[in-house]
Amino acid sequence: MANSLQDQLMKAGLADKKQARRAKQAKREDANRAKRGEIEFEDPAERARRQRAEQAERDRALARENQERQREKEIAAQIRQLIEQHRLARNDADQSYQFVQDKKIKKLNVTARQQDQLARGLIAIVALGDRHELVPAPIAEKIRQRDEAVVVLLNEKGTGVDEDDPYADYPIPDDLMW
Repeated sequence: MANSLQDQLMKAGLADKKQARRAKQAKREDANRAKRGEIEFEDPAERARRQRAEQAERDRALARENQERQREKEIAAQIRQLIEQHRLARNDADQSYQFVQDKKIKKLNVTARQQDQLARGLIAIVALGDRHELVPAPIAEKIRQRDEAVVVLLNEKGTGVDEDDPYADYPIPDDLMW
C-alpha cells in the first residue's frame, strides 16, 4: 500500500516512465509558480467580491471628480453672471487707469468719476476672460468669495485721516497722475 498512485498506474500499464517524469516536472513547476506568486490559489467568489469592491471605489472616485468639475463650472458661471449683470459702463472713458496683474502693468480706460471710485475702493476691477470690467465693491466681494483670482483690484476703504501722518497738512493736487 506504500506505492503511490503513479507506481500503481505504471504497474497496471496505464502510464509509462516518460509520462510519470512529465507529471513530476509539471507538479514542481506549479509549486514554483505558486511560490513566486504567478498562480493564485484564491477562491473565485472572494476574487469577484474584491473586484466588485475595487470597481465600486473607482466609481466613487470618478463620481467625486465629476462632481468637483461640475461645481467648478457652476462657480465660473455664477461669477460670469455676476460680472455681466453688474458691470459698469465705460462708454465715455477718457482717462487710463493703470493697475498690476500678474506682475504686468495693465491699462483700463475709465471716466474721472470711476477713477476716483477705484481709488476710494467703491468699485473694483475684475477679469472676465481676457478683458477687464468694473463692478461695485459689494459685488467684487461676492466674486472674491467664489474665486479670489478673478478680482484683480479692490482697494480697501480707508478711514480717511491718519493721526500720525506727517503730510496731513499738505493737500494732494487734483491733477496728480502716475
